Amino acid sequence: MAAKTQRIPASLLNQPALSLSEYSDQEFAWIRKRDGRIVEFDKSKISEAIFKAAQAVGGDDHDLAEDLADAVVRHLAQCQPAEIPSVEEVQDAVEKVLIEMGHAKTAKAYILYRDRRTRMREARSELMDIVEDILVETNRENANVGNSPSAKMLQIASAASRQYYLSRLIPEDIAQAHQSGDIHIHDLDFYGKTLTCVQIPLEKLLANGFNTGHGYIRSPKRAASATALAAIILQSSQNDMHGGQSFATFDHDLAPFIVGASEFDVFQSMEALIYNLNSMHSRAGAQVPFSSINLGCDLSQEGRLITKALLEAYEKGLGRGETPIFPNIIFRLRKGINFEPKDPNYDLFQLAMRVSSQRMNPTFSFMNSTFNNPYDADVAYMGCRTRVIANRHGPSISTGRGNLSFTTINLPRLAIKANGHIEVFFQELEKKLILASRQLHHRYTVQSHLKVRDMPFLMGQGLYLDSEQLKPDDEIAPAIKHGTLSIGFIGLAETLASLIGSHHGQTLQARQLGLEIIRFMRRAVNRFSEEYDLNYTLLATPAEGLSGRFVSMDRRVFGTIPGVTDKDYYTNSFHVPVEFPISSFEKCQFEGPFHELTNAGHISYIELDAPPVHNLEAYERLLRHMAACNMGYAGINFPIDECLGCAYRGVIANQCPSCGSTHIRHIRRVTGYLSTVNRFNDAKKAELRNRTPNFHTTEGSQ
Repeated sequence: MAAKTQRIPASLLNQPALSLSEYSDQEFAWIRKRDGRIVEFDKSKISEAIFKAAQAVGGDDHDLAEDLADAVVRHLAQCQPAEIPSVEEVQDAVEKVLIEMGHAKTAKAYILYRDRRTRMREARSELMDIVEDILVETNRENANVGNSPSAKMLQIASAASRQYYLSRLIPEDIAQAHQSGDIHIHDLDFYGKTLTCVQIPLEKLLANGFNTGHGYIRSPKRAASATALAAIILQSSQNDMHGGQSFATFDHDLAPFIVGASEFDVFQSMEALIYNLNSMHSRAGAQVPFSSINLGCDLSQEGRLITKALLEAYEKGLGRGETPIFPNIIFRLRKGINFEPKDPNYDLFQLAMRVSSQRMNPTFSFMNSTFNNPYDADVAYMGCRTRVIANRHGPSISTGRGNLSFTTINLPRLAIKANGHIEVFFQELEKKLILASRQLHHRYTVQSHLKVRDMPFLMGQGLYLDSEQLKPDDEIAPAIKHGTLSIGFIGLAETLASLIGSHHGQTLQARQLGLEIIRFMRRAVNRFSEEYDLNYTLLATPAEGLSGRFVSMDRRVFGTIPGVTDKDYYTNSFHVPVEFPISSFEKCQFEGPFHELTNAGHISYIELDAPPVHNLEAYERLLRHMAACNMGYAGINFPIDECLGCAYRGVIANQCPSCGSTHIRHIRRVTGYLSTVNRFNDAKKAELRNRTPNFHTTEGSQ
């Protein structure tokens, strides 16, 4: 009999409870559901649940299950004074009857089944709460996600996906570690659907043409067509992935397609590219492509012109002079190419600094650092800091490869629980590293069984290394073995403060311990690479989707601990805390050594209180000091405020000094890329409020 809601007769509600003798030959007529509804009682549901539990341990006697169900009803009649038992009371009775009648294995299977169903109900309830919040406004964890109907639909689907993977696919101990805040599985909603990011082989796609699903796009003949197709490629690739999209060698790759074009035509094409990347949407209209462009080292006439035109178009800004959010531009610095006054592209370095001093882009990568220089190909970065180069299964290049997934360890929690015992901290860190490595391998296994047709542009058009050899129904394992699996960390500063009472901006002891911790992690990651024969790497986590999550959970458990859980966020990766007063040169010296250890990606920031556009000599000295400190990737942060009324740009608190308008666009860089402050979550806004500009000292000062 199907359970159905019915109106209960008043006579039944007013009856006294039946005695056992009166009830022995009767069944309950009604049962109270968890949501309070009263429906018809159906004993067959009890017998079916018992039978399924028995089947789980090898039983096959359906008649016995029915007899046990009868025993459950008799037990309820004896022990339940009310006429209408609840679902929970019935389930308690089933457990008791099974155990007392000698069916311990079946009872255990039933208990496990009941627990699993409870967790599924709780997950559904939590999901409905999340959906309710999303329908009001999309969350602010990813500042690039809008508040459109499509964005809300995507986030609702993401919430459902997260619940599914945690309850159905991911091993229980790993799911529990994520839910409790020991680790954070990034982009959990895409766990078994796709990969994180890729450095796109632009030259190959433009030369050979490509298909976005509705027809073949031939090779471009003009500069404007080439950059239009470049934007389409970024958009199409991001539709297949959950992370960023990047061109590893944009100036080199595009150069063959602008031969003979005038400087004006190239500028116009670059301006169109920037307009497109700030207006065209991907992922069902939820956001613009998270795009990055690496350039600066091509010496050809065309390559130089591309770099010059793109930088000048970015400097000009959007239609009313607004600062573009995308693309992230990464200007490569290499000795003999552009780093010294005698180098042929030194003028482009000067232009890059001029643009960066106004717009915060480009950021700068250092090709002569000890860990970037050994590679024949220039190392490429994503704007969020991701770096991919070494490869156990093929050429050590950036193009055609990317990160497959990454998972972050909650370092401060380990330190808090160690209670000052450093040896205990390292023992627990080892356990979490092993757990994270298992989780990444589990996800890799799931990803490797995806088929080319699941990512029709990324794999079907040969963007990923070796994917061009695969057919639509082939699994993608031969391609993604070239990708990376990254273990990340945040909150090194709070970890050190918890362990020894100071962070690495304060004492030499803390700096030495901080390096020891990250070296320990890097050695473990290298060991996992050997153990699994995959490209495991160590990431200085940007905390884009994690900002504030760990610390809020830890504060609930451990309370407010000065210097550890007393802010609304843990400090980004290995950074010196943003509120700590420190010179720009000291900050570079203290953070520089961590870049070499974090081979999956890293970035350091210097905070200024105003755009440095009028002091480019000091800007250049700072960049040279970063290079001397063996950094791989760095950026300069400062406030960019723009009046939406008159397009005035400067440092604006609340009211435009030019026209008096209060409609101000505040642009800042947090956790990897530019965005407007209104798109940040509470933790990121708290970090912005706490930022202290790094004061200037002479180079080499201590």
